[in-house]
Amino acid sequence: MISEEQFQKEISLIIENAIREDVGDGDHSSLACIPPNAMGKAKLLVKDECILAGVEFARQTFDYVDKDLKMEILLNDGQKVHFGEVAFYVEGRSQSILKAERLVLNAMQRMSAIATKTNYFVSLLEGTKTKILDTRKTTPGIRALEKWAVTIGGGENHRFALYDMIMLKDNHIDFAGGITQAIKKTKLYLKESNKELKIIVEARNLMEVEEILKSQGVFRILLDNFSYEDTRKAVALIGNRCLTESSGGINENTIRNYADCGVDYISSGALTHSVYNKDLSLKAI
Repeated sequence: MISEEQFQKEISLIIENAIREDVGDGDHSSLACIPPNAMGKAKLLVKDECILAGVEFARQTFDYVDKDLKMEILLNDGQKVHFGEVAFYVEGRSQSILKAERLVLNAMQRMSAIATKTNYFVSLLEGTKTKILDTRKTTPGIRALEKWAVTIGGGENHRFALYDMIMLKDNHIDFAGGITQAIKKTKLYLKESNKELKIIVEARNLMEVEEILKSQGVFRILLDNFSYEDTRKAVALIGNRCLTESSGGINENTIRNYADCGVDYISSGALTHSVYNKDLSLKAI
């Protein structure tokens, strides 16, 4: 996984690029009718039932736009919130509040949706050892926000990108000439490039699980589109030799059944690619 420093750099880049995209050479609507030194106050109004996410991101955004903006935070990331509640107040230059408004809302609405869905999936796994993982099926350019939201909802992050973990999937295996060859070449590559990256290998059936187990140094085996029966067999076969992960179209109706098979992780792209934004609003007071 990436370091906290790397993650914060990603967040800073998101804020910088989003403000550039939205403001350009100026917020002319505000510049046209609001004096530069006019002061104002606004509240973040919750208009939905959800797990709140993005309050800390909002703080960083306001700070980037105008370091003189002050927030009074009433509700924190990860809290369950209800219609009509106020998450925070922000006070300072009115132009600055309006400049940051859309980025704050867009981010918090999506992050809260992801955190809420993740939290629901986590609740379905209660009583099992299985943890829920996200994937790389994220919105281009804001992956850090979406993965942050997953952790706020109680889930865990898979690899952040292509550079922080080795994941040998079906195409890698086929292009490399098979599982054994793919793993062998990967170990050689890591040695020659002096990199220490964990290796995950995808298995499409029990025979492939057996072949993967013949190679040492695999961190986790990804059981892709396995039936419940074959998942249980794979978990028994693998034992404590490495970690296990189920994936492939798993949803709220099937996730508990896979967890009951004994896998360590279940990964779901739906946490980030299939959510509906929560209703939040920034209102002047």
